Amino acid sequence: MITRGMTVLVGCAENRGRGRRAIAVLVGITTVAAGAAACSDSDAVAGKDAVRLTVKPLQQDGAVAPDTPITVQAENGTVENVTVQARGSAVAGGLDQARTRWTSRWGLVPATDYTVTATGLGRDGRTETVTGRFRTAKVKRTVAANVEAPSPKETVGVGMPIILRFDRPVTNRAAVERAMELHSTKPVEGAWSWFGDQSVVFRTRKFWPAHTKVNLVAHLSGVRAAKGTWGKDFTLDFRIGDSHISKGSAKSHMMTVRTNGRKARTIPVSMGMGGSTKYTTTNGVHLTMEKSNPVIMDSATTGCGPGCPGYYRETVYSAVRISNSGEYVHSAPWSVGSQGNSNVSHGCVNASPSNARWFYNLAYRGDPVIITGTSRDLEPENGWGYWQKSWKDWLKDGATHQTLKIANGDAAPA
Repeated sequence: MITRGMTVLVGCAENRGRGRRAIAVLVGITTVAAGAAACSDSDAVAGKDAVRLTVKPLQQDGAVAPDTPITVQAENGTVENVTVQARGSAVAGGLDQARTRWTSRWGLVPATDYTVTATGLGRDGRTETVTGRFRTAKVKRTVAANVEAPSPKETVGVGMPIILRFDRPVTNRAAVERAMELHSTKPVEGAWSWFGDQSVVFRTRKFWPAHTKVNLVAHLSGVRAAKGTWGKDFTLDFRIGDSHISKGSAKSHMMTVRTNGRKARTIPVSMGMGGSTKYTTTNGVHLTMEKSNPVIMDSATTGCGPGCPGYYRETVYSAVRISNSGEYVHSAPWSVGSQGNSNVSHGCVNASPSNARWFYNLAYRGDPVIITGTSRDLEPENGWGYWQKSWKDWLKDGATHQTLKIANGDAAPA
C-alpha cells in the first residue's frame, strides 16, 4: 500500500528560486490538490517537473524475503528524507551521490511489518511525501553464531580476536562478513578470515590500542547464510584494557613483560626440554586464553597414559593457558633452579611461584605472549594462534578480502 501527500509553495513563479528555503518553513502543510497555488504559469510547469517517488517493496508484492532491499527512487527531483520503522526501531540506509535513490543498508527482520515514509523535492520546488507498507516472510531454518570470545562486557588484551562459531555450515560467507557492523572508539584496521565453513574470526592488522571500546552489531537475520538458511542478529560490546605484551626467549631463558609500553617485570623462565615435538614450546605470537588455579596436567591427554615412559600428572598453580597443545605460563617451584638458565619443562613456560602469581593476576584474556628461540612454530589454529598468519594470508582466507577501517563508525573498506 502507498499513500501520497503534497506540500506546496504558495506564490508565483518568480519566487521559485528560493524554493528550498521556503520548504524548510512550510514542510508539513499538506493539501488535497495543488490548486492553492494561484499562478497558471507555475501550474503548467508543475506537471512535468513534479517529483515522483517509487517505494519498493510494497504490500501488494506479498511477503518479501528478508534479504530484499528497501528502495526509494525519485524521478524529476531528489530524495530529501526517508524514515523506515519496524518494531518501533528505525532502519538504516543511505542515498546515492545524486540523491535520487535511497537504499536500506542491512537485511530485514523476518515476519516483521515495515513502514516507509519518504519525502522528495521536485524541480518545481515542491515536495511530495509518500508512505508505503509491507511485511517480510517467515523463515523456516536459521543458523546461529556463538561467540567464543570475547565475552560480553569483558575487558580483554590488545591481541584479542572476535571468534564466531556457527552451528551450521555457511556458504554465503561474503554476505555474512558484510552484515557485520563494527565500531571502535580508536582507529584500527582489521579484517574477517574464515577457518572452514563454520568459523569466522575478526583480527586487527596490528594490536588494538589500549583502552578502546568495541561494539559489534551483527545484522544476520536478513542474510541468507546458506540455501534456505537465515542468520540471527546479535550484538557484542567489550573493552580493550591495558596493553600487556610479554616476550620470552627459550635461548635467554627470560620473559619480559611490558605494560602500556613500559617494562613491568623480567621473569626468569624455563621452557620445553625438547627431544620431541610435544616437549618443545612453540615459537610465535600466542594469546592468553584462560586462567585456572589450580590445573591438573596429565600427559594422558596427549596420549601418554600411566605406564608410558615420561608419564606425568601434576597439579600446578597460577596457570595461564596460551595454546591448545597444553602450553601454560605457570608456577613451577620444582624448576626454580633451572629458571633463567636451562629448559627442563614438558613444553610450558615455568616461572617461580611469586612471578607466576604476579603474571596470573595481571593477565587478561587476549594478552600477547611472544615466544622465540625454539624449533617448533605455533599453528594458526592451535588455540588463538591467529597472529601467526601474515596479513596477506589473513585477507586471502576472508570472503571479501577487504581491509576494514574502523573508528567511531561503521566498518568500511579501506
